[in-house]
Amino acid sequence: MLQTNTQFNPRAVGPGGRSFLPFLSANKWVVAVVLAAALVSAGLLARWLIGPAVVVYPVVHGDLVKTVVASGHVESPYRVNIGSQITGTVQDVLVGEGQSVKEGQPLVVLEPSELNAAVVSAEGTVAEAEARIRQMRELTLPAAEQGQKQAEANLVDARAAYQRAEDLFRSGFGTKQALDEATKNFEIAQTQVRTAELQVYTSQPGGSDYVMAQTALNQANASLATAKARLDYATIKSPRDGILITRNVERGAVVQPGAALLVLAPSGDIQLVLQIDEKNLGLLQLGQAARASADAYPDKLFDAELTYINPSVDITRASVEVKLTVANPPPYLRQDMTVSVDIAVARRQSTLIVPARVVHDSTSAAPWVLAYRDGRVREQRVRLGLRAADQVEILDGLAQGDLVVPVAAGVRAGQRIRPVNS
Repeated sequence: MLQTNTQFNPRAVGPGGRSFLPFLSANKWVVAVVLAAALVSAGLLARWLIGPAVVVYPVVHGDLVKTVVASGHVESPYRVNIGSQITGTVQDVLVGEGQSVKEGQPLVVLEPSELNAAVVSAEGTVAEAEARIRQMRELTLPAAEQGQKQAEANLVDARAAYQRAEDLFRSGFGTKQALDEATKNFEIAQTQVRTAELQVYTSQPGGSDYVMAQTALNQANASLATAKARLDYATIKSPRDGILITRNVERGAVVQPGAALLVLAPSGDIQLVLQIDEKNLGLLQLGQAARASADAYPDKLFDAELTYINPSVDITRASVEVKLTVANPPPYLRQDMTVSVDIAVARRQSTLIVPARVVHDSTSAAPWVLAYRDGRVREQRVRLGLRAADQVEILDGLAQGDLVVPVAAGVRAGQRIRPVNS
């Protein structure tokens, strides 16, 4: 018995028993296009059903600081011009530009020979005046006191002789000549006592001779002090700690009072001098804190405080000069170094914040955002607060954790989206 084994192949047989293979072989490109169109349609359908992928931003809770940014340079609050107080020839210069110096440190030395000679001469004059004072105490005054005692003893004898001569003359036993002689000797003795007393007085402290000798000593000491001061001026010293930023003197130069030989930038507080656009003037107040960095060290930040606002505006640049004080300047700061500064002009503690790019009509009276809720974006009115750079404070309309869509996303209210975290 003959048996047949027939298997049905649906890919090979079409309606009416015709095979698909010849058709597929002849129209393979048409089939590919149809399949691609089907896939695209399916993708569009899925996109319509679940929405496109859109980057969203969460509403966060934190601190918001509004800053005014400007650049400027480092400057000492003042500079000290160091010069010579006397005329002289420079013997040596002990420091160079950019060197740190301490208060009292020698900087420049002048030729001191003439000044040393003046000090020696003044010391001799002082020694002479001191010897005169010692002579009065040790010799003149004791001699005067001894002379006074002798004069007083002579006066006693002269008074007794005068008394005897007067008694004899009155009794008729003495002559007039003897009385006159006794009278003369008595008067001379009185004069000698007064002279001795005056000599003792003038030789004592407070007496005229002693005062003159003491005055001479004082003048000699003053001359010596002046000579020593001029000798000290021969070594020009630093008036305080700082950095020498200019040197205008060399060995052999003849210097005179009034000429600035060195310029010192004192240590301690330094200032940052900035030019701020006048449109930001209303935001500035004395005492505002700032963060600054030197352009040479951009990763190193330091604190500063706004301490000066120029009362006038530079009309050519439409800017106002401000100064910030750096109480604890970092050691790498240098005079005239360029710095960048962020001045904190407003601050909100613990508030809701969103990126500025998500707010529609931000400058209008009715700003709004597109918030993602229940798979769709929905229009939400908001009330804005502080605006700082690329961030905005939300006062009302959103809560922490809400997701908002940026303006540039190009989606409409009511549209489904697939949120993607930023």
